[in-house]
Amino acid sequence: MQTLKPKPKSRPFCLSVKGHVKLLRLALAVTSTTFFILAQAPEPYIVVTGFEVTSTFFFIVLYILRLDRLIRCLFWPLLVFGLAASVFSIADGALIYRKLLFNPSGPYQKTDAHDKLVL
Repeated sequence: MQTLKPKPKSRPFCLSVKGHVKLLRLALAVTSTTFFILAQAPEPYIVVTGFEVTSTFFFIVLYILRLDRLIRCLFWPLLVFGLAASVFSIADGALIYRKLLFNPSGPYQKTDAHDKLVL
């Protein structure tokens, strides 16, 4: 006769090593995004780090709410990543369209204040 093994008790996500690493990654991505915004870096740097912040945040929420164990028929990280990628692709397309509409001459080139000609 088979004996039932007790289910191993799992630690909460925020108290696990994996949780600490994900939270540190989120803090690093938020810091990078903030510094890129303050330094007025090119838009792709800001968009990529913003996407990193969003995807990491969704993964943390996913694991805290234990959705990966609640519904096993869906691979939740793939779903969340796919939805976030779709939203960001639509937003990126709208920004590119707006930029091309208002600046059809070519790409934006940042100039420093000391390069301007003073008359």
